[in-house]
Amino acid sequence: MSIDSLRRSARATVSGLPQGFWWLWLSTLVNRTGAFVLTFLSLYLTVELGHSAWFAGLVVALHGLGGVAGSPLGGMLTDRWGRRPTMVSMHLAAAACAAALAVVTSAWAIAAVVLLMGVAMQAVRPSINATIADMVPAHDVRRAYALNYWALNLGFAIASIGGGAAMFLGYRTLFVVDAVATTLCALIVFLRLPETRPETPTDTAGEPVAEERVSMLTVLRDAPFRTLVLLNLLVCLVFTAPWIGLPLTMAGQGLSPSSYGVVIAVNGIVIVGFQLLVNKLTDKRSPVVLLSLSALLFAFGTGATALAGSPVAFAATVIVWTIGEMIHVPTNAAATARLAPEHARGRYQGVMGMSWAVAAFVAPIGAGAIVDGPGPDVLWAACAAIGVAAAVGYSIRLRKALCEEPEEVAAAAGPVRTEEAAPAAGPVKTEDAPSSVSA
Repeated sequence: MSIDSLRRSARATVSGLPQGFWWLWLSTLVNRTGAFVLTFLSLYLTVELGHSAWFAGLVVALHGLGGVAGSPLGGMLTDRWGRRPTMVSMHLAAAACAAALAVVTSAWAIAAVVLLMGVAMQAVRPSINATIADMVPAHDVRRAYALNYWALNLGFAIASIGGGAAMFLGYRTLFVVDAVATTLCALIVFLRLPETRPETPTDTAGEPVAEERVSMLTVLRDAPFRTLVLLNLLVCLVFTAPWIGLPLTMAGQGLSPSSYGVVIAVNGIVIVGFQLLVNKLTDKRSPVVLLSLSALLFAFGTGATALAGSPVAFAATVIVWTIGEMIHVPTNAAATARLAPEHARGRYQGVMGMSWAVAAFVAPIGAGAIVDGPGPDVLWAACAAIGVAAAVGYSIRLRKALCEEPEEVAAAAGPVRTEEAAPAAGPVKTEDAPSSVSA
């Protein structure tokens, strides 16, 4: 493939999206570029403050637990209060927590601040995902989520490198920089991002039409969406397990922590280097096929970890499940947007985000217990089995719910975006931002 064809492919991948999307992308990139707290929190607690590794693990788990509460809270605020107010307030709350960590020294005060930070950081994600679904045409939503995820990892890579280089300034300085970056992110959203929450529909006489009330219970009663959430939870458990199980497995084989650092860095390098290419190759493919394929890649990549015996072999397994990650995250977000009613997008994204948060809390504990008990081989075999089960579930249970609608196929074939799909404030673009994902 020539340089010109690569350039044309990249241009096609990022073209045609509204300006507001690119302001959202820029805000997240700024936010993630200063994301130092979680990256260096365990080192700060153990090396700087002298706490045990057990306590550091507990505090990190509390961040995930906060996300379990924050995701549905953010979804409710997104639908009731609006996308932009929710983003601004939650970003500012996260900034306040980061600044507080630079000041507090009490062990339990730190734990409380990290718990609240988990609530705020996860609460902002439903509003980001709902905004993308609001402003981007349906046939481009998966591409927008993929660009958003790419920016999330690009910012995280910059933060990891920059934070490591700036360690001589001290942990507290890094936390202050995190607070400043998150505040700047909130300012970008406040000044440049339009509110995209759908207006209340009216009848022919111009009177407001009452919309069906949607509660979290209503969302959970939506059978296809409930299935999507449960299957995503399975995939998230498999995705989260290597972050605990892989270093323990490598250490058990006598490999050094630096070897693990190099191996896990492959995850970020592959995403930053190849997310746009993967997006191009998977664009317009069936969401059911993509979700099933991603689950199988997770199953194969994690399962093969049991057979690895060298850093190169471990890195190869990471590449496999990272490709699954690059396919799964945007496709799952787009599938959530497809199943959600317009006026309840925040709540649907909130419930989906809760599955990521639950996995972030449960998987590290479970993975550690299995490695200490039956052993790492059992962990990787379980991951492979869960991944295959998820792939079968996607193929059997969601084929009808996520099938392509005729009008979407027609839209994807050619026409230009409608006026309502292209609102936007603000000038040039820069790129998209994170979601939820995540763990």
